[in-house]
Amino acid sequence: MEYFVQQLVNGLTLGSIYGLIAIGYTMVYGIIGMINFAHGDIFMIGAFIALIVFLFLVSVFASVSVVLFLLIMMIVAMLLTSFYSWTIEKVAYRPLRGSFRLAPLITAIGMSIVLSNFVQVTQGPRNKPIPPMISTVYNVLGISISAKQIVIVVVTAALLTIFWYLVNKTALGRAQRACEQDRKMAALLGVDVDRTISITFIMGASLAAVAGTLYLMYYGVVVFSDGFVPGVKAFTAAVLGGIGSIPGAVLGGLLIGLIEGMWSAYFSIDYKDVAAFSILAIVLIFLPSGILGRPEVEKV
Repeated sequence: MEYFVQQLVNGLTLGSIYGLIAIGYTMVYGIIGMINFAHGDIFMIGAFIALIVFLFLVSVFASVSVVLFLLIMMIVAMLLTSFYSWTIEKVAYRPLRGSFRLAPLITAIGMSIVLSNFVQVTQGPRNKPIPPMISTVYNVLGISISAKQIVIVVVTAALLTIFWYLVNKTALGRAQRACEQDRKMAALLGVDVDRTISITFIMGASLAAVAGTLYLMYYGVVVFSDGFVPGVKAFTAAVLGGIGSIPGAVLGGLLIGLIEGMWSAYFSIDYKDVAAFSILAIVLIFLPSGILGRPEVEKV
């Protein structure tokens, strides 16, 4: 039983990171119907920015507290990745918004390759490790819970609460929901559609940057190719929970994390990815829109 609960904690921690990344996929898809395959690389860039900020802070302010370190790393990563995402949306995606559906998809894949190779050239192809930022481990009823895991879950819960409030209780959220339902009608009613879409990209990139910072803190290493696998897992989580649904993205992320954790514990760790994608396929057979997704209505 203790082993089961231990893997449950590990799975929830990993799932929290996937959930943060998945929200970016689902928000963009919900408004413009596009899968931003460069989003995983935005997550990776956020982790590298956090790494650079950490190394700078350590060299200049060695005695600063870990909490302040993390806060500064997150803020800088959020700002810079938001700029990256805003630029990509404005330069690469916006001109193709009215074209045939495959054009933005192909462009997104191209942007993913560009970002990955840009980091490989500028930062090198090798793993970039950092010393452990938080090493405290608590033993609760025979279960080891690290302070890093607590930080990840608490930060994720706080950010999801803030973003839920923004989407459901503010003028920006109303504009986003209006664009999701009908962009042309939203524009006729005075909503600045281009601005709303750009802000949506910025919000998704901010969450991905936080996820990248937490990923770096948790694993202590990052490499230029780290955008691919977590990005695909987060996309899988968004589809599993219901693409276009923010609660569904979070639920999907937690489920993917739990599936990986439990499969690695009781079966072969080599097939944990196969297990996650198999569960996705099974769910979509019975729930084509995902767990919390709504069937897409064709407008005529």
